[in-house]
Formats: sequence, C-alpha cells, structure tokens
Amino acid sequence: MPATDRASAGQDALRHDDGGGGSGTPPPTRRGMLSVAAAAGIGLLAGCGEESAGSPSGAGPQGSGKAERSPSATPSKSSPSPTPKPRPELPRGGRELSRYRLVGYCGLPGAAALGRLGIGDLDDQVRQIEKTARAYAADREPQPVLELLATVANSSAGPDGTYRSRTSPDTIRRFHDAAKRHRALLLLNIQPGRASVLGEVKALREWLVHPDVGIALDPEWEMGPGEVPGNTYGHTSGKELTDVARYLSGIIDEHDLPQKPLVFHQVAVSVVSDQSALRPQPGVVVIKSADGIGSPGMKRDTWRQLVRNQPEGVRTGFKLFYEEDTEGSRLMTPEEVLALRPRPDYVMFE
Repeated sequence: MPATDRASAGQDALRHDDGGGGSGTPPPTRRGMLSVAAAAGIGLLAGCGEESAGSPSGAGPQGSGKAERSPSATPSKSSPSPTPKPRPELPRGGRELSRYRLVGYCGLPGAAALGRLGIGDLDDQVRQIEKTARAYAADREPQPVLELLATVANSSAGPDGTYRSRTSPDTIRRFHDAAKRHRALLLLNIQPGRASVLGEVKALREWLVHPDVGIALDPEWEMGPGEVPGNTYGHTSGKELTDVARYLSGIIDEHDLPQKPLVFHQVAVSVVSDQSALRPQPGVVVIKSADGIGSPGMKRDTWRQLVRNQPEGVRTGFKLFYEEDTEGSRLMTPEEVLALRPRPDYVMFE
C-alpha cells in the first residue's frame, strides 16, 4: 500500500490498540505518546560470613602463674559448591543463531495494513508462523519470529515533533508472553521518524535484556530534518548501524546472553549509505533484509542489487508481501526463496 497510508495506519493502530488478542474491532482508547522506560535492575550480592576456629589464649587463675591450654583447632567442614546457574539460551536451545532459519510475521495490533501479526488471535497467528517456518527450514531448524512494530512512523509530527509513536509496554509484554509460550523470538521493529534510532533502541532496554528479544530497523522511515514519513524514503548509514550493534553487544556481554539478531530492512540501495563502515559486534548477528515489492522477477532483481558488495559478516534476509507481491503476480514459493544466493537467514512476511 502507499507509504502515506501505511504511516497513517500505524498511527491509527496506536490510538486504538486495546491490548486484546481477539479478532473483533477493539474499542477506541486515547493514548498519548507512550514512552517505554528502561528498567534499571539492582543486583544484590549476599556476603557469607566465614567462621574460623581460632586459638585464643588466656591467663590462668589470678596468681596461679599457669596459662590455660588452647583448645585444639576443629577442622571446618567445607560446604559443597553451588550448582552453576545455566547460561541463557535461545528459545529453542543453544546460543548461536546459525543453527536456525528465522521465519516470521510482522505487524501491529489494530493495523491490518502493517502485517498479519496484527490480525486475529495472536496464538493462532504464531501457530501459523510455526507451520510456515517448517517450509523454509531446509538444512536448518525452524525458528518462528514475531516482529512487532514497537516504534511507528506517523504522517503527523505529534507533540514532540518526532513523527513517531511508541507501542505501549502492555502490548509489548503481551507479544513477549506469546513468544515465550511458543518458544519464538520477538523482534522489536523501529520506524523512528525524526527521532534518534539509538534513542529508540535504548528505550527498549527492559525488553532487550531477555535472551529471546532482538531488534529490527526500518530505515526507510528514518527521516532527516524537514522530511515527513510517507513522502520520501528515509536513510541510515553503516556507522549508525554499527552504533546500534555495539549497544546491543554491551547488553549481551553484561547479561551473558546468547546471540541477538539485528535486522535492517532495505528497500533500495540509497536507503543505507557507506555500508563498508558497518562493523558486526560480538554476539550480534546483523541481517540485511531485502524489502522490495513486486513479481518474483522484480524481487530477484532487487535482491541482486542489495546483496552486491555485501559487508563482511552481514547475513541476509528476504521479505515477502502477501498483498503487494500478489497484485498482478504471485507470491514466491519456498523453493524460489531458498534458491537465492546467499540463502536468506531470515524470511519475513508482511
């Protein structure tokens, strides 16, 4: 659908999302700009006092001239070492993403135009993702993904002039709970408008400390001064993507987390400049997802343009559109998608 309509659809969904999972139309509620505050956790280190058997000496009875004999030291019994706490793992085991093919839906509750994830019962949708993922697994294990729009670009400036709204913490929590129930990954998608990309990522820190939560960026919705979402393509850079990857790497290191995906959707070559400056960071799997719309032939052409001169260490993803791709054409088959080279690590449906 036209970019302007998509921006408006996201704005309307944030106004009317009631956090429910049913397929009916939710009752409208008024929402202001919702801020996801980072929760700071304070770790308490419990110290254990250590008893020692000393050999106190004391004087004997007054005037006796004899010293009391010190009692012999009693050997202390060492307590068994505590069982080490298991290291956090990915939803379906292990700490590396390379064993999985990621397959998911994107969306936002109340905004059917933004993807299937926002339509109908959430658990039913995740079960459908599971079924779809098996068709794309090939030589890997399938890993279902829920890509939820956590920051949504708007066609109006809003109170703070950023042209973006934030999805409520209650909605993010509901999707995270569903991801945990189905052993899926939750990707929090950011369409920043004129807001700082890194600032939006940092606002999601309370979710990113979990081993099953990653980030997806939509730089076509990242606006510069004077630009309005829906009127023009946005833009990011290799340096900015590296800054986000470095921030995620710090969280991974601090909490001993498994690998985290950092996806950036790219609709055209011009959307990401200076890709040679993109530097993958420890623990972060950077995935460039080709975001073109059209027939299978058009999508393959876009793919070839976008993966040409792929930065070292960056993996690939591929996006399919149930509606836009089938207008006058058809959806690519799993066999056609898996025939792309390099083979996509992530297949996403909108």
